[in-house]
Amino acid sequence: MSTDLDVIIVGAGVAGLYAIHKLRGLGFKVRAYEAGDGVGGTWYWNRYPGCRCDVESLEYSFAFDNDLQQDWRWPERYGGQPAILDYVNHVADRFDLRRDIVFETRIASALYDSDAALWTIRTDKGETVVAPYCIMATGNLSTPRNPDIPGIDSFKGDWHHTGLWPHEGVDFAGKRVGVIGTGSSGVQSIPHIAEQADELYVFQRTANFSLPARNEPMTDARERPHKATYEERRIAAYDTPFGIAGYPPPTHSALEVSEAERNRTYEEKWAQGGSISFLYAFNDLLTNKAANDTASEFVRNKIRAIVKDPATAELLCPNDHPIGTKRLILDTNYYETYNRNNVHLVDIRSAPIEAITETGIRTADGQHYALDAIVFATGFDAMTGAMKEIDIRTDAGADIKRKWADGPQTYLGIMMADFPNLFMITGPQSPGVKSQMILSCEQHVNWIADCLVAQRDEGKRRIEPEPAAEQNWVAHNNAVADATLYPLANSWYVGANIPGKPRIFMPYVGGVTRYKAKCDAVAANGYEGFRRA
Repeated sequence: MSTDLDVIIVGAGVAGLYAIHKLRGLGFKVRAYEAGDGVGGTWYWNRYPGCRCDVESLEYSFAFDNDLQQDWRWPERYGGQPAILDYVNHVADRFDLRRDIVFETRIASALYDSDAALWTIRTDKGETVVAPYCIMATGNLSTPRNPDIPGIDSFKGDWHHTGLWPHEGVDFAGKRVGVIGTGSSGVQSIPHIAEQADELYVFQRTANFSLPARNEPMTDARERPHKATYEERRIAAYDTPFGIAGYPPPTHSALEVSEAERNRTYEEKWAQGGSISFLYAFNDLLTNKAANDTASEFVRNKIRAIVKDPATAELLCPNDHPIGTKRLILDTNYYETYNRNNVHLVDIRSAPIEAITETGIRTADGQHYALDAIVFATGFDAMTGAMKEIDIRTDAGADIKRKWADGPQTYLGIMMADFPNLFMITGPQSPGVKSQMILSCEQHVNWIADCLVAQRDEGKRRIEPEPAAEQNWVAHNNAVADATLYPLANSWYVGANIPGKPRIFMPYVGGVTRYKAKCDAVAANGYEGFRRA
């Protein structure tokens, strides 16, 4: 049993790696555990064709080291999975982070001993390790879920989940392929699979809004001015809703301008590419349904203009949620792909999948689609799934599964009442997935690091949120969400993609600016809302 650690970190994605670097530099002895055999988190596991970040490369990168951000050269405007994984590996090597990581090891349980003020962590390899503090860097989209479809195990062809893609890749040449799901991983992979497969059947239950990324090779004209002003941009990013600088905040409602001017603005944003740019067209697209309707219909009309078959175009037009209330997808030639003769859209809202057979998929209208391979682009048990897979308890009777039985409860998305010395990076009820994730990871790690230094300097051994502070934060998170259009969508933000998961809006959508100010104020006021001993 190891007892000489200060902090145990669960996960070696971007959050875990920065936590190792930051805490090690402050004199803490740390060790991280990672299920994969390499670093990268979501960029290690998600290797499906077309996998790409939806935040521009020059923003989606670490800010903690200026030499790093000046030296690294991104090949494209939006980083593809291979390039991002190369970058994360470079960071791990550059700062010698691997020596404090145990790979190919999952955490099975975590138990807190109140008297000793220690967490005892047990791994799936039988190792037991003890430390005063534990940091969950488990990620928001790290628990893939296959759909609960009868017959899934009977299929004699190949099947893969986009979130657990084979490292050697998959060759679909000459095959009849079915893709189930049209969220981000489906939208990104479908154009690539269509170029290989003989026939591609896309099984769509819910149409999603997707915007053109306008991805292109990185140019000096884009890179040089950005790097010249990196420091100012990084600071400015914290004073924005999404943690991304460079987009002037809109000043007008979509309803305050003429239809012609409104459409000119949307056309400009469509041509620029990117989701933040489009959502920044007007200042009320996420709060005013009538304003949002104008943006939603603009995109639907774009879909109708791109997709040649009118019936297919209408099926691809989202009509059950306002644009932006689900995470906006960025694509390259997604809608154009449906003009290919070998691509077929199957509406499984009107005729749901009834079963997977030995040779394909059968739908409720009696149709059988013969397939050689199936791709499950069916998403994740987002934000809570990874932590709930670990048996997290305290000797006082607290249990993560009971704690979150009716939805997550946290204070600032950083800690939970009744779970002392257990921190989360970008946990539920923090901006996390509604922000530039690396920025939010760095902000959380910096806050946690400052907290641990304060604990050490003041001789404190224990910290946990007061129940009232947690309850108030959960209520605030819900109130902020309810003031927007976000709850109108059955999205993974509310766990709608997981049968039986409690419906509660999980991210904080009050904006990075407001959130960071709250976190800073809590720390400045002696960790207001926390019990320390």
